[in-house]
Amino acid sequence: MSAANNGGGPCGACKFLRRKCVKGCVFAPYFDSDQGTAHFAAVHKVFGASNASKMLLRIPAHKRVDAVVTLCYEALARVRDPVYGSVGHIFTLQQQCYMVENSIRNLHAPRKQVFLNYSSSGRNLTEKLEVKAH
Repeated sequence: MSAANNGGGPCGACKFLRRKCVKGCVFAPYFDSDQGTAHFAAVHKVFGASNASKMLLRIPAHKRVDAVVTLCYEALARVRDPVYGSVGHIFTLQQQCYMVENSIRNLHAPRKQVFLNYSSSGRNLTEKLEVKAH
């Protein structure tokens, strides 16, 4: 993980920032040296290292894991979609839910049978049609 934890290399954040990972590094428990570097790069690009550090220090230690996950998710979403970020993804998911709900509603809509009488070639035919009730 980090020099603060296992005596290994720096955490992903310190590796990205090219600095020594000191004991008590606020990023070390959350950004490992492998995937943590890529995640921290996005967090750094969107929020900045100093702002991310300040945010984490203001949060109680038992809630920091959730905060880091949220920071990473928002940062990666913002890198993918600079205008809407995670809101664009949420909007897309809402639209998909709306479409699925409409499909389900249409499948379960009550149906009524309509009988049509018409004359064709001198014969009376009764045709049974199934029509959706609105």
